[in-house]
Parts: sequence; C-alpha cells; structure tokens
Amino acid sequence: MAAYPFLLVDAFTETALGGNSCAVVLDADDLPPERMQQLAREFNQPETAFVRRSASADFAVRYFTPAEEIPLAGHPTIATLTALLHTGRLARPTGPTELALTLELLHGPIAVAVEAAEPGQPCRIHMTQRRPVFGPVHDAAEVLPMFGLTPGDLLPGAVIQTVSTGTPQLMVPLRDMDALRRAGLPQPAALEAYRQASGFFSSHLFCLQGATPAGQTFARHICTPPDVLEDPVTGSATGGMAAYLWHYGLLTSPTFVAEQGHWLGRAGTVQVQVLGPPHAIEAVRISGTAVVVVQGLLTL
Repeated sequence: MAAYPFLLVDAFTETALGGNSCAVVLDADDLPPERMQQLAREFNQPETAFVRRSASADFAVRYFTPAEEIPLAGHPTIATLTALLHTGRLARPTGPTELALTLELLHGPIAVAVEAAEPGQPCRIHMTQRRPVFGPVHDAAEVLPMFGLTPGDLLPGAVIQTVSTGTPQLMVPLRDMDALRRAGLPQPAALEAYRQASGFFSSHLFCLQGATPAGQTFARHICTPPDVLEDPVTGSATGGMAAYLWHYGLLTSPTFVAEQGHWLGRAGTVQVQVLGPPHAIEAVRISGTAVVVVQGLLTL
C-alpha cells in the first residue's frame, strides 16, 4: 500500500481558515497524471499540488484543480513552499537575505524566494511569474451577460482581455464594487463553452477599490463546475490582473496590495510588484504567507 504525506494549507493569510485552501501532496514522484487528477477530485480543494524530485530545480510541482491540470498557479506555490518549510524538507532562512529557489513547473522553472520570519511566525513566500502575454480582446456584450452584467458595468474605457503570466485568465475590469458584488454565474454552461472555445482557464473580475483601506484592488475569481464556483484568493490571476492594470495605465504604482475572498469569509491579501515599464513588462512578483491547518498520510 503506497503512502504519501499531505497537508492542507491556507494561502495568502496569516490566520487559519482564511485565504485559499490548497492540498499539498509530498513525495509524489510515482503518481501518474491520471492518478493526480483523481486525487485532486478526491481532495476537492480549489487546487492540489503534487511535489516531486527535480533534476533541474530545487523541487518539481504539478498543479491540478478537480477538473484539470494547470501550468502555473499562485496560491498552491505559496502553500507548497509553506508545506516544505513546515515538514523540514526546506530549512527556514534565518538571515536578512531571502532564500532563493527554483520550482520546476509543467512548462519550465520559475523563481521563488522565502523571507525569514520570527520563530512561530509564517515566512513570506515570493513567486516571480512569467513575462505576461496579452491575448485576445473579447466582446463585452457577449461576455458580461454570462455573469449577469451589462456592458455598462465595465470599467469605462477598459477592455476584456485574456492575459497570462503562466496560465491564461479572462480579465474583466468592472467599474465599481457594486458591479462586482452583483456578478454571478447564471449561465455556467455558456461560460464553460466560451472558456473552451477561447482557451482561457477561468475568469477574474475586479475593480479598483480595496475591501479594506489597505487594498488597491478587489477581485472575484469565477470558475465552472466541477471546479469551485468562486476561488477565494488567486495568485496567478492576480499576476495577470497586475500586468493588465500596469500595461493600461490603471495603476499609479507598480507595487500594490490586492485583496480577495472577503465576501466568502476567507479574506486574503496578495502583495504585488510589477517588474518593468508598462510597455515592456518583464514579470510580476506576488507574495504572501500561509498557514498549515491539517497534516496527514494518504494511503492508496
């Protein structure tokens, strides 16, 4: 009987049962993709990470939602590094210099770093996502009704566009908190068909207001079944959103605080830094802490 250590980790929070939950399965080298997909359905978390050995990086990780594998994800990256620290597979840094690492993902390596913290406090994890790719622009009159909205709910002068910093996401900038709160998923089948035809992973709706005075943006991340209908706090989509906002001149600073999940009772905070000028963005760096809430052994 094969056994695999696993942890449930809440990412982008310093408080257990906040942020976004992720299952992290360790020592998963012998699990084929189809078994990883089955386990992601069994855990039924927004995402499940499978940590493996790597010949070219410090660790290799594969990310799965209940429905599919995704090439890059933010909250599972924060959760994975926290799980490795918690289990002693990665030593906590003690000096003023960040511990720099590489993770081998499905489409190649990314840079991550661990910031030292006081004993008993969670380390802040930094993730550098890929150079953004700005994809197709979408018709607001076609897209917004799938969320129960109208073109008048769009941020004036803005466009709906697919943006990827490693995973393509549909960026939907809304005019205010009221429009964001009214957004729903009255047409899940239509959105799933549109998603498949357009080639993006899921939909990121956001506005230029924080849920608290500390935030500059607030977002909702809408998915289609069998994935969770709303992902509480998202890292890769926040990276794409940051690239979008900086590229289109909608940010006054490349460094800001993104908030998400408050209306779901899972408040989360993402520290964001866009690297490079708006016309030539090099990468997006997201940062956050996480908390381990469950540790166990999976037997098959």
